[in-house]
Amino acid sequence: MVTKNISTLISDSGITQYKIIAPVWYIYDEADTPYWSFPNGLYLEKFDPQYNVIATVGADSAKYYKNLRLWRLEGEVEMTKFPDELFLSPRVFWDQRKQVLYSDTFIHIENSTHIIEGTGFESDESLSSYRILHPNGIFPVNRDNI
Repeated sequence: MVTKNISTLISDSGITQYKIIAPVWYIYDEADTPYWSFPNGLYLEKFDPQYNVIATVGADSAKYYKNLRLWRLEGEVEMTKFPDELFLSPRVFWDQRKQVLYSDTFIHIENSTHIIEGTGFESDESLSSYRILHPNGIFPVNRDNI
């Protein structure tokens, strides 16, 4: 099945969790491993219980393996966690069963106090607790206090 110019809400236990926007959405439910494909990009918003946007995800392409509950986001993957954190990577996996995000590629994270980069990334689903497997970074230093 194919759907074009979609904007849909995804709920869990009757509570709206996500909004997905994409130019095209292919659904392969009869495949050996059923999956959804978003070859022309995907934009996702995550909501808190009061329907405030608390995080966003954008990717040049995406696949969702339905039975595994696993997302594979590729291209320029940009994730934001409100109010001020930005995560950039060429590939990110989101395992909804384990409630984790991870990548084996370059990662760039910035917020109001620092920029950190590296290779390999693991995080909880909310991007609150994360680690970079092979980090390097730029941390501002206030030389007036030295």
